[in-house]
Amino acid sequence: MLLGAHVGISGGLENVPATAKAMDCDVFQIFTKNQMQWKHSPLKPEAVEGFKAGVKEHGIGPTLVHCSYLLNCASPDDALWEKSVNGLVVEIERADALGIPYITFHPGSPKEKGEDWGCKRVGDAISQALARTRGTKPMVLVETNAGQGKQVGDTFLELAKIMDAVSEKKRVGVCFDTCHVFVSGYDILSEEGYEDTFATFDNEVGLEHLRAFHLNDSKEGINSRKDRHEFIGKGKLGLEFFRRLVNDPRWKDIPGYLETPVEETAQYADEIKTLRKLQKKR
Repeated sequence: MLLGAHVGISGGLENVPATAKAMDCDVFQIFTKNQMQWKHSPLKPEAVEGFKAGVKEHGIGPTLVHCSYLLNCASPDDALWEKSVNGLVVEIERADALGIPYITFHPGSPKEKGEDWGCKRVGDAISQALARTRGTKPMVLVETNAGQGKQVGDTFLELAKIMDAVSEKKRVGVCFDTCHVFVSGYDILSEEGYEDTFATFDNEVGLEHLRAFHLNDSKEGINSRKDRHEFIGKGKLGLEFFRRLVNDPRWKDIPGYLETPVEETAQYADEIKTLRKLQKKR
């Protein structure tokens, strides 16, 4: 597995690749804008060029853009849904400008409309966003969620329903969050449960659609439906699960991005070291 982490952009997009390299990252994830605001400033040409040059210089990637937390592509509120589609368009365009191949987002909640309606709604949102950004390259990855509330995307069947509703299927995939999948009820902790989970994913979604991992331990137990990330090896999943995951030959070229609860980006260096110790030499 290619190992990396979420890197803050407060020091400038152009400085992110060097920061990631200094932490011994193979890959990294970023926000391209404030994740808690709809508004955004245009990307500065010098930042774009500096970012691309840094990625090339340090030989790092693929990069993943995490979309705004405000998006709710399953929303029954037409105004919010349209706003979310527009938000996806913005994220795709910004990722394309930066030469970033993937964006990921939380699918959201349809409230009382139910999972079938909500999955179709998310798929339609992705279809519209991709239609409006034809000529761009980024793939949209639907992130597995933790099963909280009425959100969709906490089962593999729901992910399949979302993807089935997307017209341009070659540009949609899945970001598998280890904490979210575990607390939503999948036993990835035991060796047998781990194999069964990925066999189920392959049967219901297809392993070829798994394009990225979010690497998070969990403060809560299986089927708790509580999204509370923990440091690697300090939570309910533990070191042996991550040893199995990062050495699984199926994920040799798949990127994994840490989102553990560090206070500063630089602290991810210790988390990377923990994973490197678990990972056999390639």
